[in-house]
Order: sequence, then structure tokens, then C-alpha cells
Amino acid sequence: MFDLVRQAGEQGIAFVRGCGEVLLLFLDTLRSLTRYRLRGHLVAEQLYFIGVKSVTVVAVTGIFTGAVFAAQIQFQFKYMGLNSGTGPVVTLAMFRELGPVLCSLMVAGRVGSAMAAELATMKISEQIDALRALAVYPTEYLVVPRVLAMAIAMPILTALCIFMGVVAGYFVFTQIIGQDGTYYAHYSSVYTDQNDVAMGLIKGFFFGIIVALISCHRGLASGQGAAGVGHATTDAVVVSSLAVLVANFFFTYLLNAFLE
Repeated sequence: MFDLVRQAGEQGIAFVRGCGEVLLLFLDTLRSLTRYRLRGHLVAEQLYFIGVKSVTVVAVTGIFTGAVFAAQIQFQFKYMGLNSGTGPVVTLAMFRELGPVLCSLMVAGRVGSAMAAELATMKISEQIDALRALAVYPTEYLVVPRVLAMAIAMPILTALCIFMGVVAGYFVFTQIIGQDGTYYAHYSSVYTDQNDVAMGLIKGFFFGIIVALISCHRGLASGQGAAGVGHATTDAVVVSSLAVLVANFFFTYLLNAFLE
């Protein structure tokens, strides 16, 4: 019993310490943005890696999420005589929740793991120490381009995921289920407004920053050897994914309070 309590206490302390370290890294990133010159070529490289190379993954995620969701909603709504409600439900769900959350989780798995592995490898091979020896601040050179590129790319990827989901839902509703697409298009436009669009893009922006910060932190804090790189990569994906899911709950309440 005592061992369980001790382990729980140690995990709680590690969690609080990790949150504090990520917050300090965020503040250090903001300070570096204003103190050092922006390395545009590094940001462009990260934009290509994060944005362009994630298009296929995000598009496929949006397509099949919208398709499955439209099918399930229609299968249930047809018994209630609510065929006209499928479009608004799918559209609102994609804009407000499914689009930004699933897009962020997929990017965390593809990009977050790569960020953590790259920075962890640089740490154990003493490349970060070499940067310091060359009078290059590691946060400014390694973290700022990744966070900034993620903040730019994630709203765009989120918009792509939402668009593909809505289009796929329309295709399933009209071509596979065989319903009139007028209902889907008309009621989707009636019940969706700029607040729904803003909510999805704002969530994508902040989720991108969360994923980038946690992934960079886990990479910079990795242990030594191949095991350290492996643990850092795994922790980056798991912790950033959980952080997105937890943050989504609070962002939902806050954004509904401000945008409604």
C-alpha cells in the first residue's frame, strides 16, 4: 500500500514538473521570437515537413471520418424522419470537434514523433552542445522554427480535414445512401456560420502549438542512448495526444462562451 502511494506521488510530481518545463519552454520560445532574428529558411523547411507532407494523411483522415459519420447519422436519423438533419450534424461535428481533434492527433503521430526523435538524437550525439559552443541558442535554432511552422500549418491542415470530411459526407449521403443532396447542402449552410469555422481553426492553431512544444520538450529532455530516443518519441506522441484531448474540453467551453 505504501509503495502504491509513493509511486502515485512520484508520478504526480513528475506530471507537475513536466507541465512546468513545457510552460518554461513556451515562455523561452516567445522570448526567443522577440530577441533573435527569425530564420526563415528553417521555418520554410518545417512548413514543408509539417504541412505539405501531412496533406495525404490529413485528407484521408477527413474523408473517412466524414463518410463514416454521415453513414452512421443517416442510419439512425432515417427511423426518426430526420433525413434533413444529417448534413448539419456532420458539418458542425467536423468543424467544431472531429476536424481539429483528429487532425491534431494524426499530426502528433506523424510530426510530433519525428520532432522528438530528431531532437533526442541531436542531444545524445552532442549536436546541441555544439550549437551552444558556436554561440547559437538551441531554443531559437531548434524550437522556434518548429513551433512557428506548426502554428501556421495546423489551421490549414485542419481546414483541409474539415473540407474533405464534409465533402465525403455529402458523397455518402447522396451517392451511396441515395438521399437528396439538397437537404444536406441547404441545411448545412443554414446551421453553420462563421463561429463554427472560427472554432475549428482556433482549436487547430492552439493544438498545433501544444503538439510542437510537448514534442520538442520530450526530445530535449530525452535520456541517453537508443532507449532514450525511443522513450522520448513514445512520450511525445502519447503525451501530446492526451494533451490535445484534455485541452479540447476546455477550449470547447471557452470558445462557446466567447463565440456564441
